[in-house]
Amino acid sequence: MSILDRYIARQFLTNFALLIVILFSFIVAIDATLNMSKFVRAVDAMHASAESVGGLRKAAVTLLVVTDYWWPRLLELFNYMLGLTMVAAMGFTCAQMVRARETVAILASGHSLRRVARPILMVATVMIGLQIVNQELVLPRIAPLLTRSHSDVGMRSFSAKRVLLVRDGQRRFWSAGSFDAQDAILHNLYLLETDELQQIRRLVLAPKAHWDGTAWILERGTVTTVPLDGSPPPPPSPIHRIETDADPTALRISQYAGYSGKLSFRQLSEMIRAKQEGLDDGVDDALRGQINELNKHQWGRFGVAAANFLGVVICLPFFLVRVPRNMGMQSLKAAPVALATIMGGILASVHGISGVPPVIGVFVPVAVLLPMVLYALVSIRS
Repeated sequence: MSILDRYIARQFLTNFALLIVILFSFIVAIDATLNMSKFVRAVDAMHASAESVGGLRKAAVTLLVVTDYWWPRLLELFNYMLGLTMVAAMGFTCAQMVRARETVAILASGHSLRRVARPILMVATVMIGLQIVNQELVLPRIAPLLTRSHSDVGMRSFSAKRVLLVRDGQRRFWSAGSFDAQDAILHNLYLLETDELQQIRRLVLAPKAHWDGTAWILERGTVTTVPLDGSPPPPPSPIHRIETDADPTALRISQYAGYSGKLSFRQLSEMIRAKQEGLDDGVDDALRGQINELNKHQWGRFGVAAANFLGVVICLPFFLVRVPRNMGMQSLKAAPVALATIMGGILASVHGISGVPPVIGVFVPVAVLLPMVLYALVSIRS
C-alpha cells in the first residue's frame, strides 16, 4: 500500500472504531438503565448466602454482570450494524478530507477520486471477512450465552425449559417436562409416533433421557403400541434407545428464538442433511418447511455480508466530491439510501422471498442492488 492508501485506511479504521464504540456504549447504557433492577436482583441472588455486601463491591459486581450479559450480544450486533457503521465512518473520513482540502490536493496531483475509494473498499472487504469469521467461528461457540434473558444474567449456559410437541423427521412429536440443553438431558419424556395419516401409532414414556452423540438413551423407557382397530393396547414394553434427527441442537432451535442463526454453515448443513434423510416419497410439508427455514439461515448470512458491502459502494458518490461541499447535507442525502439498501438487503436476505427457493431467494436483494452499484461507480465525478 502507498502512503496515501495507508493514510486513508487509517483514518477510516479510526472513525469506524470510534463510531462502533460510541454506538455500543449507547446501546448498553440504555439497556442497563432500563433493566437495572433485574441486574441488581441477579447480584443479590449471587450473594444470597452472604450476610451483607458492601455498596462498592455490589456496584462492581453489577458492572461485571452487565458486561457479562452484553459482550456476546455486541459480537452478534456487530454483524448487523457493520454496514451502516462503515457508511458513517466513510462519511466522517471523506468530510475530514474535504475540510482539509485533501481531496483537492489528490485531484491536483493527477489522481482520480476513485483512488480515494480504493483503500476504503479494501478495508471494507477486510471487515466483511471479519463478519464472516465472527459468524462461522465465534458466534457458534458462544451461542448459549446469546440465549440468556435479563432474568438469566450471570448464568453460563442454557436455562432449562419445557419441550412442547417438537416434530422430527420420523413423524414423532417430542415433549418433555424439562430440557437441560447444556448437558443434553430430557426429563419426563413424552413421545408420540404417528403414521402417514397422522394417526398415533406408538407412545413412548421415560423419566429421563440423555443424548449419546447418535441417539437418545432412555432410562426406564416404555413404549406402548396403539392398535388401529380400537382394541385395548397391549402392555408397555421396554425401550432403551431412539435414533432421531431431533438432537439437542434441533431442540435448542425449537426452544430458543433465533438460535439457528447463531450456528455455523457446517452445523446447519449437518442438520439439513439429517432432515432430508427423513423425507420419503410422500409430501411432508412440515419437514420441508423446517429445511427451508434452515436453508434461509445457512445462506442468508452471505446475503447480509454482501448487502453490507454493496451499501458502502452505493453511498460512495455522496462523499467523494470534486469541490468542497456541505458534507452534512451530503450525509442527510446518503442516510435514507444507506438505510434502504443495507437494512432492506439484510431483512430480505434473512427472511427470503416467498415462492423462491431459499438458496436463491436470499441473494435476490443482492441482485437488485447490483445495478445501483454500477450506477454509483460510474457517477463518481473525478
